Amino acid sequence: MPRKRHKAEEIVAKLRQVEVLSGQGQSVAEAIRSIGVTEVTYYRWRSEYGGLKGDQVKRLKELEAENTRLRRAVSDLTLEKLILKEAASGNF
Repeated sequence: MPRKRHKAEEIVAKLRQVEVLSGQGQSVAEAIRSIGVTEVTYYRWRSEYGGLKGDQVKRLKELEAENTRLRRAVSDLTLEKLILKEAASGNF
């Protein structure tokens, strides 16, 4: 069976749904089963997305992507600097 990739907004909605169901008297395990994920997945999601709202999740993902892009740019520039430094030291 192929694995389904949930979007961040869907994850937040499912976490909220578990909160509502457990508030209505269901056990947490039953509420987790009703959203169709395992307990391990639920607790992993909760540790990553717990307490966030939909717009905050979008912003978090944007910041992570920007951070990755900037890290790549810094590493490329550092590598170029080291290459130029090595080439310049060989000329003298």
